[in-house]
Amino acid sequence: MARDGDQLRDRWVSARRRLRYRGLFADGSSLSLRSPRGAMLWFGDAHCSEPAQLGLAHAASSTGESPVHAAIYLARPDVGAVLLGGGEYGRALAGFGGGMPQLFDEQARHIGPMGSPVDGAPTLSRTLRGGGNALIIGGRPACLGTTCERLVLNAELFEKCAQACVLALATGGSIRPLPWWVRLVANWRLMNDEKRAALRFSQGLMPEHSLGY
Repeated sequence: MARDGDQLRDRWVSARRRLRYRGLFADGSSLSLRSPRGAMLWFGDAHCSEPAQLGLAHAASSTGESPVHAAIYLARPDVGAVLLGGGEYGRALAGFGGGMPQLFDEQARHIGPMGSPVDGAPTLSRTLRGGGNALIIGGRPACLGTTCERLVLNAELFEKCAQACVLALATGGSIRPLPWWVRLVANWRLMNDEKRAALRFSQGLMPEHSLGY
């Protein structure tokens, strides 16, 4: 258990460093990683040098950002990492309705359908049922991943997609979703990844990291 905790803490620190370098972890951002053993998570915001270990029930009833993270884990048993906050283009999506169609193959494969914008933790469960790994919560982007590594890649991918979408909309351009059959296949593979991740967590194990299409 101690070794698992040390590994998660180190992953949190490493992920925060990379996200900050990419401009995805500014003031107002928070990051958490879920422990596969027990209802625990490692949580910290942009001002933390080290994450705090919190029980899921305690995180859900606390003030600040942790209740949103806890609500996501409770609604989605496949999720192992959550980033609340992101880059400038992800944040700008809130001004364009808070949604983004699936525009690119990799987006459909690893992020999936973007949930409807929500105000906070009490309204999260319904919009997360679609299995997507990005949505706007209280005007800020949230990205999810089955693992810490997948979360970082999803956050970077989401910002690139949001940049293309926001720039097109801001300049009066049109955006066209991927063909339905491409989305169907990519989303089916994503949902299978999430089912496998939920099973691994139920066994007290970390999910396997997904890289391929």
